[in-house]
Formats: sequence, C-alpha cells, structure tokens
Amino acid sequence: MHPNDNEQLSFQTRCIHTGVDKDSSYNSVITPIYPSSTFYWDDLNTTKGYDYTRSGNPTRTALEENIAALEGGIQCRATSTGMSAITTVLHLFQPGDHIIAADDIYGGTYRLFAEVFTRMGIEFSFVKMGDAANVQAAVKPNTKCIWIETPSNPLLNIVDMAAVVAVAKKAGVITIADNTFLSPYLQRPFEFGVDIVIHSTTKYLNGHSDVVGGCVVTRDKEHAERVAFVVNALGLACSPFDAWLVLRGIKTLGPRMEAHQRGALALAEMLDAHSAVEKVYFPGLPTHPQHELAKTQQSGFGAMMSFDVNGGRTAAEHVFKTAKLFSLAESLGGVESLCEYPETMSHASMSLEARREAGITEKTIRISVGIESPDDIVADLKHALDTIA
Repeated sequence: MHPNDNEQLSFQTRCIHTGVDKDSSYNSVITPIYPSSTFYWDDLNTTKGYDYTRSGNPTRTALEENIAALEGGIQCRATSTGMSAITTVLHLFQPGDHIIAADDIYGGTYRLFAEVFTRMGIEFSFVKMGDAANVQAAVKPNTKCIWIETPSNPLLNIVDMAAVVAVAKKAGVITIADNTFLSPYLQRPFEFGVDIVIHSTTKYLNGHSDVVGGCVVTRDKEHAERVAFVVNALGLACSPFDAWLVLRGIKTLGPRMEAHQRGALALAEMLDAHSAVEKVYFPGLPTHPQHELAKTQQSGFGAMMSFDVNGGRTAAEHVFKTAKLFSLAESLGGVESLCEYPETMSHASMSLEARREAGITEKTIRISVGIESPDDIVADLKHALDTIA
C-alpha cells in the first residue's frame, strides 16, 4: 500500500507521508527540491507534467497535495506569501462586488481591503462578526463574499462558522476562511461549509520562522480552476525552496501544536490571575465569552493570545524590555515565543479609529507562545509583570 492512497490514516501520519514521494529515480524518502525554472519537452505536444516553474513545480506540487489533504480540499495552490494568497482570492471578484469582513482582522488584510482593493472598485463592510445577526444585517444585493477570520487577530474573537455559512448560503454568496491561527490540525473550516480556506504558511504550517508563504485551498472545481489560473497569471506561486521548507515543517505540525498548546494554557492561566493584567484574550480559558463555541468547532485552543496590561503603553514597554524569552517581533507560529504591540506593529496599518472600534488599545499585547518549557516562559513573563513600577 502506498501511504498516500489511504485516506484512513491519522492526521499526523498524513502530515509526514501525503504528497511527498516525487523521486522515482532514486527513491528518496524526502521530497527533492527541483530548482529548475524550466523543463524540457519530449516533443511539441508532450511534457512530463511540468514546463515552467511559475506554472507548476514538483516540489510545490508535493506541498500542495499535502495541504489539500490536511484541510480536506480538492486542490491547493501555494503562494509566495500569505498576502499573495489573499490577493489571489480577491481576484475571484470584480468592481462593484461587496465583501463582508470582521472589524478586528489582521492589519495587513484590513489594509489590503481598505486601501488597495477598495480603489479597484470592490466594496467592504467591517462588522462585529461575533454575532451572525450583524453579518446578516450587512448583506447587500451586491454582496459576493463573507470573509471569516477565526480566531481573530489579535483579540481572539471566535466566529461561529456554521452560523455565518448559513447566512452566506441564504444570500447566495461564498465564504472564505483564514485558518492561519489554528492550522488544519486544530480547525478545518470545510467541515462547517466554508467554500475556500487560506493560510499564511509562514506561521504554524512551516513553524520555524525561516520562510514566508501562503496557500489557497478549494473544494469546488470552478474555484479550483480560477485560483490556479490567477496564481499562474499573476505570478504569485511560491518558490521550490520555500515550498520544500514548508513541507518539511508540516511533518512536525501535530507534535508542535500540542507543545504550543501546553505552554499557551499555562501562560494564559498565569496572566488571568496576575494583578498587572486587566484582561486576557484566550478562548482556552473557561472565562472567555466564546469558550464553549470554540470547543464546538476547534479541536484545541491554539497558542495565540493577547492581554491588556494595566498601565498602558509604559507598562507594555516594560514588559517588552524585561522579558527575556519573548522576542519583540511580528509574525507568529514559530517554535520560539514572540510578543508584539498591535498598536505600532501588526495593526499599525489600521487607522486609530478602526483599532479602537475593534478593541485594540495601547494596553494590548499579543503573544505567540512557542514550544519552550511552559515553566520557563511562565516564569519569564511573570517576572516582567511583577516588576512593573
């Protein structure tokens, strides 16, 4: 039996085996990197399946087959960055179309919507998506898509995917979900009726902070064909080496996510009890208002969290300067713990008014919990909080 042919294999086994066997010459157990920009033809009508790497590459195909299987889609297209994945799916729409999104999505996504595609004639409405009634109220005759980011970045609000999909189906529009924060290990939006799933593969799928990439996963033939066309036509595909790095990272996705979660829960519990912390945003805490909803559509709570620190920006700066195991850096999902300040970093591209409307303030600190010892990272951040003047 070839391992790729058994759909009953466990998730972690598929992470390691799906799509990777591309070497028929030497039987390499690791997918080779095919750096060639072009492939020669056997004759005027015949190739071995590839002709030019922008259009297709064996290493990239291996990654695409792997991610498609993990998400449960029929096709994946790997892109150069997470933002190019978003750019790809926005080319499914045309001037005059309307898209509904949450008001607390990733700042780069918000910027692309509000400052790039708005100028190209696409209309956006940003709503409090925690209540599906707000989504329903935002639907217009020209609405074509509902954009789902769950949990949201950076305040970890949970979107009820089944409820939003029901609104979308009633309106005859598609849904696109950004699954970056949890990865398919912890959440699979297709199971709730979502039409298209995207990722920044830079984050948990790769997991080692050494590559940028993205992907678009589809479950409908028409969407799959259009996405493939756009990625090729706009030149948005990721390089063979980047694809190889992400494919290598995915092999350890399951064990990494379990380690991430252990540290995250321990850290969230410490933050929730600390006097210097005003509020913790982590769905894994029973006190989170959407804890029960998260349990119905996630198989775990992930390792992203935010918290509001008493003392505002001055206190936040002290935390950033004092913590030793948390690098002050954007991005997330790597094996190392990171902390960042949405006000001036990940969400600086949003207007001040938009940040405040979303609930992002000068008190807000976002944490990406790595896979270090939970005891060490808890002690490190606790010391930083303990020593706030």
